Amino acid sequence: MPELPEVETTLRAIKKFKGQLLEEVKIHNRNLRWKIDHNLEKDSKNKKIISISRRAKYIIFDLEHMHLFLHLGMSGSLRIQKKDDNFFMKHDHVEFIFQNEKIIFNDPRRFGSLHITKNVGNHKLISQLGPEPLSNDFNGEYLLALSKKSKTNIKTLIMNQKNVVGIGNIYASEALFLSKINPLKTANRLNLKECKKIVSSSKEVLNQAIKVGGTTIKDFYSADGNRGYFSIQLNVYGRDGKKCKKCKGKIKKTIINQRATFYCLNCQS
Repeated sequence: MPELPEVETTLRAIKKFKGQLLEEVKIHNRNLRWKIDHNLEKDSKNKKIISISRRAKYIIFDLEHMHLFLHLGMSGSLRIQKKDDNFFMKHDHVEFIFQNEKIIFNDPRRFGSLHITKNVGNHKLISQLGPEPLSNDFNGEYLLALSKKSKTNIKTLIMNQKNVVGIGNIYASEALFLSKINPLKTANRLNLKECKKIVSSSKEVLNQAIKVGGTTIKDFYSADGNRGYFSIQLNVYGRDGKKCKKCKGKIKKTIINQRATFYCLNCQS
């Protein structure tokens, strides 16, 4: 699944369309995770792109008096082609047509979604989301306050999108390794120092991944065709049974909420 760094990398690749006229949206398959609104084509036709931004893992196109927002789902991706290029791939569901180029949304598993709304902040998919992990709102004091009320493990807590957005499975494992915190540790046992370390480590690992373009775990490609290379820097994820890069101890794999979780038996307590 594309996680926040992949979505941020995709966003940066399509930022060049800011200020351009969206001539039309062509929909080839409305049956995504949620059926695409039948008014979307009409309401978005010949609208200027005021800005393009990200909220959690949603890419938001701010139009004149309207907003389009897109989620890549589990297998979705965007690619940029010339407007008159007729190359078509299986699972190409939506085309955003501009003067010279087009953005194509491809999603084999169809867990992605596309929406149109007048107030994106109040939309039910957006309004309940937690703070952005790279923002000042996500800090040690905030995480400590959440943790004190929780009896779940810390990995589950930081992966809950209502608590903080965009810390997916890969990056949660990596951030907790940098924090030296066992992912199974009950959240309400954490102190402020540990919470500050989790926050700083989360920001560090996400910024590193964004800098190099995401991860190659799922053969991720950005919209401009560039491939991510963060997987070469992974410390624990996918390294079950291998030696820890820091202490030479053993990396262990466990399952938390049906998701594979990796940690060092020696480094993380």
